Amino acid sequence: MDGQTDSAQGDWGPFGRPIFEDPQARRLSRVGVVDIGSNSVRLVVFDGAARSPAYFYNEKIMCGLGAGMPETGRLNPEGKERALSALARFQTLARGMDLPPLTVVATAAMREAEDGPAFRAEIEQKTGLKIWVIDGEEEARLSAQGVLLGWPGADGLICDIGGSSMELAELSGGQIGRRVTSPLGPLRFKDLEGGKKAREKHIRKAMKRLGEKIEMRGARLFLVGGSWRAIARIDMERRNYPLHVLHEYRMTCESVAETLKFIEKSDLEALRSKCSISNARMSLVPFAGEVLAELIDSFGPAEIAISSYGIREGLLYEQMPQKLRDRDPLVESCRFSEAKDARLPGFGKKLYRFILPLFADADAARLRIVKAACLLHDVSWRAHPDYRAQTCFDNVTRANLGGLDHAERVFLGLALLHRYKNKRDGTGFEDFYALIDENEQRKAEVLGKAMRFGSMLWMSDASQEGGASLDWDAETRKLVLHLAPEAASLYGEVAESRFNSLARALSADTVEVDIAGE
Repeated sequence: MDGQTDSAQGDWGPFGRPIFEDPQARRLSRVGVVDIGSNSVRLVVFDGAARSPAYFYNEKIMCGLGAGMPETGRLNPEGKERALSALARFQTLARGMDLPPLTVVATAAMREAEDGPAFRAEIEQKTGLKIWVIDGEEEARLSAQGVLLGWPGADGLICDIGGSSMELAELSGGQIGRRVTSPLGPLRFKDLEGGKKAREKHIRKAMKRLGEKIEMRGARLFLVGGSWRAIARIDMERRNYPLHVLHEYRMTCESVAETLKFIEKSDLEALRSKCSISNARMSLVPFAGEVLAELIDSFGPAEIAISSYGIREGLLYEQMPQKLRDRDPLVESCRFSEAKDARLPGFGKKLYRFILPLFADADAARLRIVKAACLLHDVSWRAHPDYRAQTCFDNVTRANLGGLDHAERVFLGLALLHRYKNKRDGTGFEDFYALIDENEQRKAEVLGKAMRFGSMLWMSDASQEGGASLDWDAETRKLVLHLAPEAASLYGEVAESRFNSLARALSADTVEVDIAGE
């Protein structure tokens, strides 16, 4: 890592004082990270649950520092002016937010330009920011750690594309393996003499060298970087995909091929406007598409997933103790939301225990969604009652949550919708429901109606275990509610109606209410 002296390593190098000093830390103080890339300069301020931080502030300036560098060997003069202005603004914002010193990293353009060191010194002199210029392998490592923030224990191949470089890293069981860098950023060859044929030859040659260093055919491919996200946006547009959340968006090799053909045939300006892609980014999309086509051909991924998490999130992950890394990002985020927004924080855990007998055969993947739903079941109570169900669905499906694919988002959103509403028709979200099959929709309904009923019995006192429990026999289709005498009065008309609604969702043949002592 450039500029990392013994002294710097002693004070944690680019990371400064460890954010997570307490291994048991559950929260993250507000912290800012700046990424000086070849194409853009971005400030992200993280806040919220430590294992699944929220984006308190996010600003990007398309500076194009690496534009023209292949010919001149120097940073783009206009890009330098824009970057310096952006960094001065970010430093002022950080002071206004009372943040600790910003963590600032710079990548390919700054590390390779002959005037990179001088520009780095100018930035530090004019803004007071400490810049850490990282090499390609370190960039790959941090991007891989960003992916691990959202996918604990992930396996696959990470591909991070910037303006001037493209990095690959192996992930196996949550561990980072081999890492390589290449000059396959689209800024490097968009003006290559010889046109498309020359570019294809250049890309194929560079990809072959990468394939000799990393052999991961058939693995899941995690795509990191703005150009990949822009292609994913276009894929969504082409498919008329209803959920416009890029993180965990999945594509097949065939879908990508269709989208790249779609881009070639489209009016790029019209497509840019329709997909809300910046001019600077859209100008690189066709060239990034050529790289992606060769990448897929070379590595033959079984599945392609878009990651919104990359180098900036990797900087946070770097400082997490292993105990914190091992926590589930979805559950941690939901716990944070419950503590912050629920009327009775801590009740979600009791609700989970109450409805758990309904999910006796569920696997760990499903149980974590059930747990997340119970933690979130009451965080939208401030919404108007007429819109509470829709608010729940909308919040969850569009929230910036890690550890949650699109099908799980819809399942969780549908469960929370049924927490407040018996019917899911007429909500305006019918297109979203199609992302899960009818059987999954019914299971989400059961979960929602179980929470809807459970809240009636327990809401009076979240600090006590209470005197209610459920028994469900899936074979005999028998549902039994057990009530202690002191809880019997809670089973009023509304509670009875909700219990019967749950029984119908379960297709129960036998329904009983057992009050102890009667």
